[in-house]
Amino acid sequence: MSHHDTPLTLLGDLTPAEFMAEYWQQKPLLIRGAMPDFLSPIDADELAGLACEDGVEARLVEEHGSDGPWQVSHGPFDEATFARLPERDWTLLVQAVDHYVPAMADLLDAFDFLPRWRLDDIMVSYAPPGGSVGPHVDQYDVFLLQAAGHRRWQLGGKTPDDAPILEGVDLRILQTFEVEADSDWVLEPGDMLYLPPGWAHHGISESDECMTVSVGFRAPSADEAVTSYADYRGEQLPASLRYSDAAMAPAENPGEIDDAALERIRQLILDTLDTPQQISQWFGRAMTQPKYVDQLVPFDPPLDEATLVEKLEQTPLHPAPGARFAWRRDGDATTLFADGEGYPCTPELAVRLCDSRRLHADVLSDFPGAAPLLTRLVNAGSLNFPLDDDA
Repeated sequence: MSHHDTPLTLLGDLTPAEFMAEYWQQKPLLIRGAMPDFLSPIDADELAGLACEDGVEARLVEEHGSDGPWQVSHGPFDEATFARLPERDWTLLVQAVDHYVPAMADLLDAFDFLPRWRLDDIMVSYAPPGGSVGPHVDQYDVFLLQAAGHRRWQLGGKTPDDAPILEGVDLRILQTFEVEADSDWVLEPGDMLYLPPGWAHHGISESDECMTVSVGFRAPSADEAVTSYADYRGEQLPASLRYSDAAMAPAENPGEIDDAALERIRQLILDTLDTPQQISQWFGRAMTQPKYVDQLVPFDPPLDEATLVEKLEQTPLHPAPGARFAWRRDGDATTLFADGEGYPCTPELAVRLCDSRRLHADVLSDFPGAAPLLTRLVNAGSLNFPLDDDA
């Protein structure tokens, strides 16, 4: 029996298989007591401190801002910003808290029934009473875990792409929002709400200080996929591969683009793009692109293999904060994808690298050929030695 056939408190005693079949990407699910003993690994003051740091993506939404309603400002902030804020009706949002707080990254283990490469990040929001970002629609799946205080969530149902939004505001707030019947709930700490893409929702902090942890998942849009894959494939194609029309019939009307010409170029495009092996290589790279490229710090000066082996005897390696790993087997070849790059690898080592928070020296004895790959991953910045060891 797979562990995905075991009911989870996290999913309201549904099994992961039931949740995936009935709710994932289909309809919302309210789960009371999903994580009954959850204690946020970051408190409001620490979250505000994080929002003051360079390189951290943070936003402040003030419903009644000095520059107008629904004023949005972007970090880094300073203490004076927080000191001037009113007692209610604002929200602080900090992205990718899992990149900075290891205990927040540990929360992802609870969601291991979903592919890790589908994850975007964990956002944490803080709001005093009345704080909200307005009724809106997101194009991604999200689990909204109440970490502290109480938040009222109201749902407005599946919303068309062209639903009118408020003009002149830096948030995509819906002009009209009608609460669906039986879709108005107050969440307590440990409660969780799952929302699929395209579902209108509105969250308002109740009478106490409110923290919500948003575990967000990403899916490339057709637009992003088509342009990204075409760019990837295009770089591999020789200039000599072109539209060709040998043995075509003489032109009846020189200005006309006839059916045969259209079919020839369609076939050229389809034959060029529809190559499963290339789609596989592109997709692995695309889905492991780092959220913030500058977070990856290449090892400088680059390590050689002997030094890597020596250092690994003394101190373990760990994935860089925000590093993304995935793997794919195509026929006899397995590729490890790490932060937008592809590396030939054995399936067993790929699984170990994708599943490990720490890599000790035993990885070298378990996988005798691992040292060259580990060296490349350290030099690329996807794996790190502890910071104090880099000094």
